[in-house]
Amino acid sequence: MEFNVDRFNPTSSYLSVVLALTVLFLVERFFRGRRRSLGNLPPGPKGFPIIGNILDWPVYQEWFTFIEWGQKYGDIMSVSLLGQHMIVLNSASDAFNLLDQKGTKYSDRPVMMMGGELVGWSKTLALTRVGERFKEYRKNMHKLMGTRPQVVQEYSDLLELETHKFLQRTLKDPKKLSDHIRKMAASVILMMTYGYKVQESKDPLCETVDLAMIHFSITTTPGSFLVDVFPMLQYIPSWVPGASFKTKADSWGKHFKKMGRLPFQYVKDSMRKGTNIPNYVSNLLDTEELTPEKEDIIQWSAASIYTGAADTTVASIYAFYLAMTLYPDIQRKAQEEIDQVLGSTSTYNGIDLRLPTNADRDQLPYVNAVVSEVLRWHSVVPLGVPHATSEDDVYKGYFIPKGSVVIPNIWKMLHDPDTYHDPMTFKPERFLGENPERDPRDVFFGFGRRICPGRFLADSSIFLSCAMSLAVFDIRKVIKGGKEITPVVDYTTGTISHPQEFECSIKPRNTKAEALILSTH
Repeated sequence: MEFNVDRFNPTSSYLSVVLALTVLFLVERFFRGRRRSLGNLPPGPKGFPIIGNILDWPVYQEWFTFIEWGQKYGDIMSVSLLGQHMIVLNSASDAFNLLDQKGTKYSDRPVMMMGGELVGWSKTLALTRVGERFKEYRKNMHKLMGTRPQVVQEYSDLLELETHKFLQRTLKDPKKLSDHIRKMAASVILMMTYGYKVQESKDPLCETVDLAMIHFSITTTPGSFLVDVFPMLQYIPSWVPGASFKTKADSWGKHFKKMGRLPFQYVKDSMRKGTNIPNYVSNLLDTEELTPEKEDIIQWSAASIYTGAADTTVASIYAFYLAMTLYPDIQRKAQEEIDQVLGSTSTYNGIDLRLPTNADRDQLPYVNAVVSEVLRWHSVVPLGVPHATSEDDVYKGYFIPKGSVVIPNIWKMLHDPDTYHDPMTFKPERFLGENPERDPRDVFFGFGRRICPGRFLADSSIFLSCAMSLAVFDIRKVIKGGKEITPVVDYTTGTISHPQEFECSIKPRNTKAEALILSTH
């Protein structure tokens, strides 16, 4: 009989075969888990003996299922997948209390067999377990972009240059908006990390990383592959009919190694030739007392920086264009603020017309509110990257066992009607006035020791992209057959979620805006 242990589908018939082959192991694990969890676990959907909630586990936009469960069981709940405890947090206050305040217990990562071990992503910061390697990664990254003033002072020129190029590419071919956003994000982070200048045409390094990020999003979604909840399947020979996850893991693992090796070798070659542009990798190679272990840490911490920014920033800026297409009144109000500060004619108070910069940010409160609402409205990493407990814990009378996988439902936290009025509506005004609603950055970038180390760079990049785009473009619905086409608001499933592809019209606001876009840098 054939069975498929590829991407997890709990209703498939292979499940009975797998269970039959491993029943003794599972029974032992089940009863061991029962002994360790005699305390009062958080409530959750009732599962079956041994397999737990494997038949209930969602495989599409999981955050919505967790919200439904939360309405019945509460903001903190537990499920079990083949003996593995999964703790879901729907409340920001619970996430702060556990992942921030109890960071020593809640900062580890679970072993993700498919994405982390078989493909290799455990070598990057996102999935690195807590320990000395994790500390080295964080220390090195802090030197590059650890504070907001540092990012603004050192990288504003680079951000402004690459965002201006993005405007030019979009003016030339607005239908390739998503591609242009990706190239802009890649250009910034590759120059910072490797001193690498992205090719204007198709760039092989960018394409390599883009494909790797697709693999990451697929393979790191909790429960996405059965091998994640039943690690023994890693030992199934690849020739077993239906065991295609082994073939994928091998192919994607080779691609992952290539992604880390190519740009790192580029820096070493450039340093040897004397053509190197100072960057994160070369600075560390120059200052560190190199051992094979140190060099490996530098290589994969650099890959962590790029992969951490390559997809998340892209999703936020794409969501901004979707929001402006759907909310023209908000777009117009933001443009009016920019015009008032920078000038809507050739000069304003004797100052030549120019694009917004980071130096203008404090004078653009409404544009800032638009950026904040972009972060809240579209949760780029809707379930974060799962944490894991390194010790037993008791919280609100509930027992949370060591080794539990803890999933913060960031999408729910940023759409909680008790925190954000009318949460499904794009409404920047919620962040203005005497009683603004909570800054989404408190949740958007993660929690505790696992908070995104590139959050200040990402925030600056998103602000510039939004502000510059608003200054020169009118973003509208496409008209077909005399009718406006309203984009559908929907999101992709995976660790990193993008708005589904949509059409919009992007045109210069006027001839002066077009001239400004085409001006030299």
